[in-house]
Amino acid sequence: MNVLVVGLNYAPEPVGIGPYTAGMAESLVAAGHTVCVVSGKAYYPRWELHPDHRRKGVLRSVENGVTVLRVPIYVPPRPTGAKRLIHHLSYMASALFPALRASRAVRPDVVICVAPSLISMVTARIVARRANARLWLHIQDFEVEAAFATGLLKDGGLLARLARAFEAWCLQATRISSISPQMCARLVAGGVAPERVVEFRNWAEIDAIRPMQTPSPYRAEFGITTEHVALYSGNIGNKQGIEILIDVARLLAHRTDLTIVIAGEGALRDQLVAAADGLGNVRFEPLQLRDRLSELLGLATVHLLPQLAGAADLVLPSKLTNMLASGRAVVATASAGTGLAHECDGCGLVTEPGDARAMAAAIEHLLDHPDERARYGAAARLRGEERWSRGAILARFETELRACAEAG
Repeated sequence: MNVLVVGLNYAPEPVGIGPYTAGMAESLVAAGHTVCVVSGKAYYPRWELHPDHRRKGVLRSVENGVTVLRVPIYVPPRPTGAKRLIHHLSYMASALFPALRASRAVRPDVVICVAPSLISMVTARIVARRANARLWLHIQDFEVEAAFATGLLKDGGLLARLARAFEAWCLQATRISSISPQMCARLVAGGVAPERVVEFRNWAEIDAIRPMQTPSPYRAEFGITTEHVALYSGNIGNKQGIEILIDVARLLAHRTDLTIVIAGEGALRDQLVAAADGLGNVRFEPLQLRDRLSELLGLATVHLLPQLAGAADLVLPSKLTNMLASGRAVVATASAGTGLAHECDGCGLVTEPGDARAMAAAIEHLLDHPDERARYGAAARLRGEERWSRGAILARFETELRACAEAG
């Protein structure tokens, strides 16, 4: 089977969608398929081009058997709603002709478009039609609804109607996959035939990330002397609702046994650092190397997973999978009945989005009840093994993709 992937994000981006698109492509090569990826040049989560990708033009490489074409894109250092739109448009435009040329060489049976960036479905659909290939849309985020939920796009009016009409056009693919049962159910509720919907989860690095039984080396490297660490690690962006952590830190300032560590990069980092000015219990650290992820996650007494109320079933944070694998309890913000609340159930405590007092109280409760915290941590590890196994998830995906390619 020959596969062409149109996806903005790819390795060596260390977090977000990139590692999952790379893992998918490499697993298909390992299964005997030919795979070509047309991606943007790496920029995430710092919103600046990777040093190796600053040369002009399209960069071509073969990585772990995958042919990768990286196209030029506009990367705003301070992304606003308008600048993000230009960013995505630049990828769609830059990817079109390299993808068409690649399709003539690869002759794909299936073209996979990864959203974000949903707007690149224009490129993917043109390529699929020219190649007479099946079209598969994989949705990591419901971008249109997430834009409404985070305030990047105002509901009502012509622009909102155009955005929803475009999303409906994108959903006319041969197959559509998403990363949680709730997100798949949302597709069906929106009119997509159930037989066209496939659950394709983001996996946890179960083998690479193990529950640590000894203190993490990062304790010494970060100079942390408190008994407990509440850790947020990942993108610091507008869909996380991460601003709540500063309010939580103020409410927990009396806990001399706790340090709140925020490790990551993203568009809101500077804003968050400014908001935390004067708080001695908050530490900001840069994004750490992916091959030390187990040690970083092992730093946590508890993991913190904030999310905006309106985004709970529009995106399932990929960072959750590895939090669970680390065998530590999670404190998340999610409304009852949402996908995120369901995934965290039994693995920690869930509070209402935006309620800093409730989140602070949940953290304190877990710090003061070590036996309960340990039970949640053990359940988290088991949940990761049962639901988020890389091998099982990718094997199921390859079976579904093969069926899609063979569909009449």
